[in-house]
Amino acid sequence: MAENPASGAHIIDGAAPTTYSLTARALHWTTATLVLFMLPLGVIIAIKWDGPLKDALYNLHRSIGAVIIPLIILRLAYRVTHPPPPLPDDMPPIQQFAAHATHWGLYALLVAQPFIGWIATSAYPAPIPVFGLFELPPIWWADRALSDSLLRVHALTGAAIAGLAAMHIGAALYHHFVRRDGILTRMISG
Repeated sequence: MAENPASGAHIIDGAAPTTYSLTARALHWTTATLVLFMLPLGVIIAIKWDGPLKDALYNLHRSIGAVIIPLIILRLAYRVTHPPPPLPDDMPPIQQFAAHATHWGLYALLVAQPFIGWIATSAYPAPIPVFGLFELPPIWWADRALSDSLLRVHALTGAAIAGLAAMHIGAALYHHFVRRDGILTRMISG
């Protein structure tokens, strides 16, 4: 086993890499951490309540959403230019299809979700501060009806992300504890 100098992934006798590169792992776990934090935060702020933390929690949600935009674009670009290690040959085709569909579904939703939020917030209209450092410019004109509709879409998209993430996590745990095929460990260690 050698290391591919271009990607940092382990390769066997010139074959496809057997693990994810350090860059792929860092992008994956950073995205996963932010998304798994954003999901319950989104539920909390969606509840109709008033309190001293409400604005701070909205601003935190918007700030993290603003960070996710370039992060997921970078991650998607890296994925396209650095193909992942192949799935095990003995993995049934339907499971391979489900794995690919889940990954690409997550990518699509994670690209769309922050932009839906950005448009909805712009149409509200409300500012989009990024950790108090600067504000994202509005990308839509004021239209409260559109904002309300898009915020419902944003909530449904968040639920879809949660569902796909649960499937992804469940599949990783199944591969680790039942199949014991190294699928999870190749995203944990190189």
